[in-house]
Amino acid sequence: MKKVIATAAVMAFGAGMAWAQDVVRLGTEGAYPPWNFINDAGEIDGFERELGDELCERAELDCTWVTNDWDSIIPNLVSGNYDAIIAGMSITEERDKVIDFTQNYTPPDPSAYVALSKGIDLENAVIAAQAATIQAGFVADKGWTLVEYATPEETIAAVRNGEADAVLADKSYLAPIAAEEADLVMLDREEAIGGGVGMGFRESDEELRKTFDAAIQSMKDDGSLNEMIKKWEVASTF
Repeated sequence: MKKVIATAAVMAFGAGMAWAQDVVRLGTEGAYPPWNFINDAGEIDGFERELGDELCERAELDCTWVTNDWDSIIPNLVSGNYDAIIAGMSITEERDKVIDFTQNYTPPDPSAYVALSKGIDLENAVIAAQAATIQAGFVADKGWTLVEYATPEETIAAVRNGEADAVLADKSYLAPIAAEEADLVMLDREEAIGGGVGMGFRESDEELRKTFDAAIQSMKDDGSLNEMIKKWEVASTF
């Protein structure tokens, strides 16, 4: 399919042409559908796989994909195991002190709760969240009882086995699970936290970050980013 790219964006891509001869390694978790997951063929799939491939094509970059556990995804970027993070990572001031972000490629996704029943008093409940997420930080800041787990699957399991009363995570992740499993229900309350999702880069890789930032802007400009967001139902559109 032919891509329509604004002239200004094409010029901005030129700043990153030094990378054109090298392979850019994109790091993701591969465990957070529909954002990123491993499909039945054992390949990285999801919204961010499609988005990342499109961004690399627009920027004329040769890209490959790497999976990494969430709890070490920033340290392993900084240490050089890959060149960018594209893993449903919300832009926060705390993270921005360690790495640099592109502009957001989705608006903030509401965070939601899933439990075994609607009658949960959140202030006096045990809330599960994936470690090192904006949801875990939110629960901690509230002073509620927080239990953290390494993977999103473990947070759901904690509710099922009684280790937690509810789980707090992105609504786009929880909604399909609650719809498919009769024992789980979405609570009515939602939280607005985070500043949208962006790609993360080492602070020393400003040129590469600007290249991807221009590609994201070109997708916003021609409407293709909103189409992709709607397809995967990961967030509201711009």
